[in-house]
Amino acid sequence: MAAFTPKNYQSAVLESVEHYFRNCRTMGNANTAFYQTTLELWNRGSQYSPIDGFAVDMPYFCLRVPTGGGKTWLAAKSVAQINTHLLGLEHSVILWLVPSNAIREQTLRALKDRFHPYHQALCEAGPVTVLDLDDAKSVNRATLDTSTTIIVTTRQAFQVDDTEIRKVYESSGALMHHFDNLHPEQRAHLEQEDGVVPYSLANVLRLRRPFVIVDEAHNSRTDLSFETLSRFNPSGIMELTATPDTEKHPSNVLHSVYAAELKGEEMIKLPIRLESEPDWQQCLADAIARREELQNIAESERRQGAAYLRPIVLIQAEKHYKNRETLDVERVRTELIENHRIPESEVVVATGGEKGLEKINAEYEQGILSEQCPVKFVITQQALAEGWDCPFAYVLVSMAEVHSSTAVEQLLGRILRQPGAKHRSHEALNRSYAFVVSRDFNATAEGLRDRLVQGAGFDRMEAAAFVSAAKPEQGVFDYKNRLHRAKLRPVVVELKEKPELKKIPKATRDKLKWDAKSSTLTISEPLSEEEAEEVKATVVEDISVTAIETAAVESRTTAVEFFQTPAELGVSFEVPELALRFQGELELFEDPEQLDYLWELSPYDAHPNRDELARLDLMGRVAGGGDLDIDEDVGKMKLNFIADLQRDLGLVYTPEHWDEAKLATWFCRNLHEPTLSHDSKRAFVAAWMSHVMEKPNMDLAKLNQRKFEICNLLDARIRSMRKQAANSVYQEMLFTEGADERVSVSDEFVFTFNPYAYAPSRDNADQYEPYDFRHHYYSRIGDFDSKEEFECAVWLDQQADKGRIEFWVRNLVRREGSSFSLQKSDGKFYPDFVCKLPDGTVLIVEYKGGDKWDVPKVKMDRLVGELWANMSDGRCRFVMTKDREWSTIDALL
Repeated sequence: MAAFTPKNYQSAVLESVEHYFRNCRTMGNANTAFYQTTLELWNRGSQYSPIDGFAVDMPYFCLRVPTGGGKTWLAAKSVAQINTHLLGLEHSVILWLVPSNAIREQTLRALKDRFHPYHQALCEAGPVTVLDLDDAKSVNRATLDTSTTIIVTTRQAFQVDDTEIRKVYESSGALMHHFDNLHPEQRAHLEQEDGVVPYSLANVLRLRRPFVIVDEAHNSRTDLSFETLSRFNPSGIMELTATPDTEKHPSNVLHSVYAAELKGEEMIKLPIRLESEPDWQQCLADAIARREELQNIAESERRQGAAYLRPIVLIQAEKHYKNRETLDVERVRTELIENHRIPESEVVVATGGEKGLEKINAEYEQGILSEQCPVKFVITQQALAEGWDCPFAYVLVSMAEVHSSTAVEQLLGRILRQPGAKHRSHEALNRSYAFVVSRDFNATAEGLRDRLVQGAGFDRMEAAAFVSAAKPEQGVFDYKNRLHRAKLRPVVVELKEKPELKKIPKATRDKLKWDAKSSTLTISEPLSEEEAEEVKATVVEDISVTAIETAAVESRTTAVEFFQTPAELGVSFEVPELALRFQGELELFEDPEQLDYLWELSPYDAHPNRDELARLDLMGRVAGGGDLDIDEDVGKMKLNFIADLQRDLGLVYTPEHWDEAKLATWFCRNLHEPTLSHDSKRAFVAAWMSHVMEKPNMDLAKLNQRKFEICNLLDARIRSMRKQAANSVYQEMLFTEGADERVSVSDEFVFTFNPYAYAPSRDNADQYEPYDFRHHYYSRIGDFDSKEEFECAVWLDQQADKGRIEFWVRNLVRREGSSFSLQKSDGKFYPDFVCKLPDGTVLIVEYKGGDKWDVPKVKMDRLVGELWANMSDGRCRFVMTKDREWSTIDALL
């Protein structure tokens, strides 16, 4: 299997997790750390919601990742971070909970397969053992002491209402050795039965303080499931889900990934082109025709060297009933084979009673992806096998309405995912298609969007943008979609007779109003052809029928006006990027490590500083049972959760008795700094250890016991020193004489604002005052950080009204696929607004509050922005403004 390369959004998620863990350790409080981390990441701190039954400051957070975003890989990749940055351990126990046995078996296979990306991600934590619950019931102590142990099971497995499952809580001789030579404090924390501590797996877990990973966490949101987890005294809980709980047990969402980011990274096929058709046979025929169209495009691309592709249609049939006729599996299969001449070999049924996909997997080595496999249509009733991914699935056909079907949610996920697939040159192959048996396009579109929000984890605004009509004549009926900002002009028709409106369905009647005084019928919303026929049937005279027909056509054509943004119109927006010349070759500057700088750690800089000594003192007090915080309720000293956790882990994971050389070597191996030589690191570490051991109450044994925490201290010190070195080279490279020969801003490297990849974490919701922005590049607008920033956007939009700006973008922070940035020595600068002027010039506008104007970070933002503009030969302009000084922007228009 090819090496897995993480997507930009996945790297960003992992950076957020590491950031949070580091803050937990530094602040000693997961509650405070969560607020601080979200403030630093997203410019707005989020309040922390603890869970009843757990310590209020236990690390508990959620990663929100939509369907197709790679949640399992992110979980596996996080294990090394849990060990290093939160627990401070070489080995730990991870309790990995999944929602079903099917997912459990699939996860176990992948995590154990040494060639699978999931296993390779796990192995970054060092030696790893993956067990199911049965194996864990007899796990050896040596296994837990020498490897990070992952126990994969369902969340139901620990609930005690099942006889077999109760064995988790019962004494077992196979586990007795785990309880030898326990410290009294450890024994006091174990569960007891009639005053006796059972040698149970549950108590082994309590000793080891497992970290809990909850996959598909929306399936675990019950009081019972939380009570179950609390029995194992976990060190923290990380949830992964597309749809976090926001009400009963609010999830602490640390990082949200958006569907637009997945689209930008080629992970899912969007948008979804929707067609509704009341006649089920015609609906199926339209889907077959679309599949053939896609097949022809795929074959044409393959002749040009593209990968093999056989588009597949997923059909959701209705349930079979004995006493009434439905569009069930057999009826749909018969329609395909007899009326459309589809060969039987191209149709497979996947239901509870007919396991067609399993047969395909057994017959072909690559299953349905095999070039020898003929299958083009998969018929199901409720849902396909959990975890089934197929990038060939393009078309969904639903024989039933989509308003509340969980089966539609799952099947939507199937056609959206494209694991292993790449962007195709023909745009038709980068989209998904849905055909639904329905007479009401608007209701169908809204139902489909609801399914994307509730099942696939889409943001409501994303769902509005990513479901669109395949036929322009049906697109008119999407007028309730707020993104379109549709304007409806009522159509008034004079009639010589009073229509009998009581005869027609209420949904149609609600679009009409009869005025007896003026003898006029007002059509307030577009009428479909079917609805127009219903209204025509309410009158008798031919002249009235003709008038209604004419008015109905007008209601769904010229009476509807949609507002379209430049992105929706397909207008491209490219911004020249900052590039540097390395050894004669021009390269996009996107990582400070590109700067060719040599630096060394000097042993003379190895004296521990005041903060490091304070941290070492804190570690000593925790390890020695010291008290840290005041409990206001009882007026006594108490330990916080992180400190208490470190004491528990220190008791169970007893370090080996290493000598000074071995410990120094371990530090060097775990200080991942590729720009330094091993000898340089070793000299620095040895000098630092020597200085520390001269301090009172400090010796080699204590350094060994606290080596992970100390490694974090050393890592932070080295990163700080490297940052200083990189900044020095950065300044020399970009801002000294001859920079114009090393720096370039041209069309050779450009950032393109993807029409589908705009993913704000918060949308502008008129929180300052209502304003109808008419010149933003996208239909969505990211929220503003202040009223002054909002007013700046209003001013820009007003200049666009005057023709001085063509359009503009509210630029986003840390959304690599959808935001423009300029690289600095210590991170990236994401300017607030990027504008395109009528002559093609790009203008960047950064608004800063006056209190931040002279902050060093802001000064550097200003410097790199001005450099970008100065090196562009007049094609780019930059301004940083404050205090509503719009004249500074005006001067550049």
